[in-house]
Amino acid sequence: MSRDALHDYGLRVFGARDREVRGLKRTYRPSTYGFRIWTSSWLLMDFLRVRKIAGGSRVMDVGCGWGIAGIFCAKRYGASVTSVDMDSQVFPFLQLHAEANGVKVRPLIRRFADIRLDDLTGINILIGADICFWDTLITPLISLIELAFEAGVKSVLLADPGRGTFLDLASHFTAIRQAEVFDWEVNIPYRITGSILAIEPGQRAN
Repeated sequence: MSRDALHDYGLRVFGARDREVRGLKRTYRPSTYGFRIWTSSWLLMDFLRVRKIAGGSRVMDVGCGWGIAGIFCAKRYGASVTSVDMDSQVFPFLQLHAEANGVKVRPLIRRFADIRLDDLTGINILIGADICFWDTLITPLISLIELAFEAGVKSVLLADPGRGTFLDLASHFTAIRQAEVFDWEVNIPYRITGSILAIEPGQRAN
C-alpha cells in the first residue's frame, strides 16, 4: 500500500504488506497496539488539514505509534514534532515514515502518566489518535491534558472512532473547559467516521 501521494495529505504511507514494513517486523515487535496505523490518524490529519495550524508550531503526538499525524504536521506546516509512545519498538516504524516523507521528529519513550511538565514546556499543540480505548486510560489522559495546559499548551486535539471511553473523556472536558466534539468523516484511504475532541485551556463559560 505504499502511496507516494495521498491527495490532500501529501504523505508516503506504508502498509503491512509493504517490503519495508515486513523487514522491520522481522526485527521489531511492537506491543500493545503499535503494530499498524489506526484509522483515527486519518481523521486527525484531515481535521488539521481543514482547520490548519500555525507554521512552525511545536507539536507533541502522544501515543503516536507509527506517528503519521505528527509527521503530517511536520511536513505540511513545518512543525517541530515530539512523538511520544510507551513502546520503543514502534519508533523504527515512525522513523521509516519520517524519512520517507523528508522530515525529522523527536521520539520520546513515556507512558501518559510519566510525561513531565518539562516535556511539555514549549509545546503549542498536543495531539493523539485512538489513544482512549480502555477505561483505565481516562484518568491518566485527564491528568496529562491538565498538565499540558499548566505547561502552556494552547490546544489539544484528539481523534477517535467514537468509543464510549473517548466520549466519557469528552464529556469531562466539555463540562469544565472550552471544549467541543466534532463529528468527522474522510474517504481517504477509505471511508472512516469518528469524532475530534478539541480542547482549549479556558474555563467553560456558564
